[in-house]
Amino acid sequence: MHIVFLSHYFPPEVNAPASRTFEHCRRWVDAGHQVTVVTCAPNCPTGIVFDGYKNSWRSEEIQAGMRVIRVWSYLSANKGFLGRILNFVSYMLTATWAALWLKKVDVLVATSPQFFCGWAGVLCHWLRGWPFVLEIRDIWPESIVAVGAMKKSMTIRLLEWLELRMYAAADYIVTVGNGYREQLLERNVPAEKIAVIPNGVELDKFRPRAGDDALRAEWNGADKFVCAYIGTIGMAHGLEVVLKAAGQLQAAGRDDVQFWIVGDGAERTTLEARAAEQKLTNVTFTGMVKKDQVDAVLASCDACLVHLRGTELFGTVIPSKVFETMAMNVPIIMGVRGQAQDIVMAGGGGVAMTPDDPQSLLDGINTIAAKPERYRHGRGHVTQHFDRGVLAARMLTALEAVAEGRNPSEILTPQETRRAA
Repeated sequence: MHIVFLSHYFPPEVNAPASRTFEHCRRWVDAGHQVTVVTCAPNCPTGIVFDGYKNSWRSEEIQAGMRVIRVWSYLSANKGFLGRILNFVSYMLTATWAALWLKKVDVLVATSPQFFCGWAGVLCHWLRGWPFVLEIRDIWPESIVAVGAMKKSMTIRLLEWLELRMYAAADYIVTVGNGYREQLLERNVPAEKIAVIPNGVELDKFRPRAGDDALRAEWNGADKFVCAYIGTIGMAHGLEVVLKAAGQLQAAGRDDVQFWIVGDGAERTTLEARAAEQKLTNVTFTGMVKKDQVDAVLASCDACLVHLRGTELFGTVIPSKVFETMAMNVPIIMGVRGQAQDIVMAGGGGVAMTPDDPQSLLDGINTIAAKPERYRHGRGHVTQHFDRGVLAARMLTALEAVAEGRNPSEILTPQETRRAA
């Protein structure tokens, strides 16, 4: 079977969609299938193309047996509405053009957000008649309204209309969480058209291990309780809460806690400037780290903060870092409500935090510091429910069914189509 996958993000980018796409596709190659990925030059989140790559009209490479076609896109940092829209739309056009020339395609997958990638899938589906599976990892454009990037307007209403047309065009939809499934049902997407296949973890890579004392010392964490946020530093993540908590500690004369903010994104410069202005010596901005260094960072912290702003929409989100952190038995301070928090609590992997509340963050730190071993039990839960290999095989079953003209909901069990653990 020839699977074509459209994804705006792909390694060497290190964000969740890039990792999910790569890990699923390489397993489908190992299962004997031909996989072609159409993506763009790696540049997220800075808008600067990674070393060794060019933003050319078309280039090809092989990664783990996959044919990877990279197309030109308008480059923009992960901030600012106009630049990002130009980035998204340009990819939609060039990815569609590149994909249309592919031969003997059995099934097409497009992943959203951003939903213009999903629309590239719609266009290919309409023009070539290929069976089409849409993957939903966020409800867009509602999410850009939720973070305040845009207000309700005619533009948003147009995007919402396009969103519904995209859902209608897909032969089948795979979501990464129950909350997204509920959102789709509210938009009148038929239940039999949806499966929940959550993110997962590479259990062989992310496993309990000793921390790196040299790293802790380099990032001002020696002999302190280290609370690390690892990932994109964007509007949705609400990391002002870290600065507020750090300020409270410093005002109280406490120097036993060090915050690490590991990564990059639209809000990093603003937060870093604010921390310098407030002279917060207990916050370290490390910049981005490579994907193969994330496990070392996780092993070297005492707790990992997972946080999104406390809007209702973000209660549907399950950040993929949850699974990696739990797999390493690192305690999580869980500043995301909904199913994501339920997963952490069910697995004994951390403590709940009220989003946007600095005192709640400090309470979580104090709770874990008092009895850390109580919150180091996440690996068993993710091993049972979120093994990436099992989940990739489940999605492959869905793709095979769609390629054969069948409804995957007739093959997958009710548990596989309706919920994630």
